[in-house]
Amino acid sequence: MAQAIWSGAINFGLVTIPVKLFTAVRTDDLGFNMLHAKDEGRIKYERVCSVDGKPVPWDEIVKGYEYEKGAYVVLTDEDFKKVNPVATQSVDILEFVDLEQINPMYFDKAYYLEPSKQGRHAYALLRAALNEAHKVAIARVVVRTKEYIAAVKPIGEALVLELMHWANEIVAPSSLDLPRHGALPEAEMKMAKMLVDTMTVDAFEPEKFTNRYHDELMAMIEARAQGKELPKAKKAAAPRSKVVNLMDVLAQSLEASKKQRKKSATTRRKKSAA
Repeated sequence: MAQAIWSGAINFGLVTIPVKLFTAVRTDDLGFNMLHAKDEGRIKYERVCSVDGKPVPWDEIVKGYEYEKGAYVVLTDEDFKKVNPVATQSVDILEFVDLEQINPMYFDKAYYLEPSKQGRHAYALLRAALNEAHKVAIARVVVRTKEYIAAVKPIGEALVLELMHWANEIVAPSSLDLPRHGALPEAEMKMAKMLVDTMTVDAFEPEKFTNRYHDELMAMIEARAQGKELPKAKKAAAPRSKVVNLMDVLAQSLEASKKQRKKSATTRRKKSAA
């Protein structure tokens, strides 16, 4: 059973909804240890002072902020406690907004909110209100001594708390050299729209996309662990030829997309027949 990482309440006006916070997203990254090739011994790392070159024990290490080259302000644990946000154990809803008004780049990490037995009715009420109004709630929350701005939004039967980046953390695209909006050749636009149409699906099905790198790496690890023959290395794809004419590229892409769509339809029919 999943373990709650936080317990508190959603504060919605004068309404309090006791909830628990559960991780909604997990990664499948593989972890590797650094080993000595000669005997597979684990590699240990020492904390060494850059001034005297000697190892430093943890009780002699402090945190410092480099405010200019080579100059530091040292902060103690007490200093950090003075500015730590108060762990209110609450999701304080501040306002409501249309989801479309929020740049998706602001969203960072999602968590499920599960109500306690006493909070189930109020939880359902907030969920229904958000659904009918087509709004999300913007809130402040402190998780593990760090304060966040967050969105509370309904997804199916759950309310999801999605931690967000602060405004000053988002890099403006104005710092990039981008082409301006303007008229484009009509023939190219027509071909591009046709390509989009042939690649458009009725619904996004994330289950059909798999992490091929992860799967192939695990297959290699399992084969080696069992002393089996390793899978043959895949040949690198041939580099694409440089086609100067954009229309030629679009036409080639459109033809390839039609073939792929026909192949996918055939595969689905075979699966249905089976």
